[in-house]
Amino acid sequence: MEALSVREYRNNLAASFTKADNGEQVLIVYGGNMTTVYLVRHSEVIKKQLGMIDSNEDFYTSNKKTVLSVDGERLAERVSLMDEFSNLDVVWSSSLSRAISTAKYFAYRNNLLINITDGFNERRHGIKNLSELPSDFEIHQFNDYDYKIGDGESRRETLERMYGSLMRVMDEYKNKKILIVSHSTSIMYLLGKWCSVSYDGDYKFKNKTFFDGKWKYCQTFKLVFDDEFTLCNVNIVKI
Repeated sequence: MEALSVREYRNNLAASFTKADNGEQVLIVYGGNMTTVYLVRHSEVIKKQLGMIDSNEDFYTSNKKTVLSVDGERLAERVSLMDEFSNLDVVWSSSLSRAISTAKYFAYRNNLLINITDGFNERRHGIKNLSELPSDFEIHQFNDYDYKIGDGESRRETLERMYGSLMRVMDEYKNKKILIVSHSTSIMYLLGKWCSVSYDGDYKFKNKTFFDGKWKYCQTFKLVFDDEFTLCNVNIVKI
């Protein structure tokens, strides 16, 4: 049998940390064929008040074109160089500029192309101007799975789009390491497929809190699925 280095052995395991009841971290190693998915929120975007957004564009168009700030570019590059993101098999991104600009660093680091799809896009708000958004829109949509405005997307529709896209990618790249750059609300709704998600904070999987709901740029969730695509574990990657 060919000997493996510590790094090679680690990269051949599907493993993740979870917290025991006493607060200690426990390493869980899964045997057999596993599929690992990293869900990454895009990096920091440039501030709209800097005059980089055409005021004559509607909200959807300007939102789609929003680019990363200088600090956002640096953050995405730094995170992509973490050991956690070595040996990726495929990189996917939403079609929004800020997501693609984030994904490029992970793709470059692993000598991969970026696969782009609308399937991992941000939820459509259904408005032309931000002023049209009701003040209670977020909490209303969180609590009512079918609430939406105009031709926007409901929570249910966003979840179904994200989940369908994920299943197609996992089916094509079964037992591989997959990284997907998307958006906070879309990722939150997708995690709700398997997890208990509260509007004011805690995200729980199998009654264990793994996230406090305080979103950061490049916030990353690591999901481990078994051979039948049943979610075995989910946790955050510290960046």
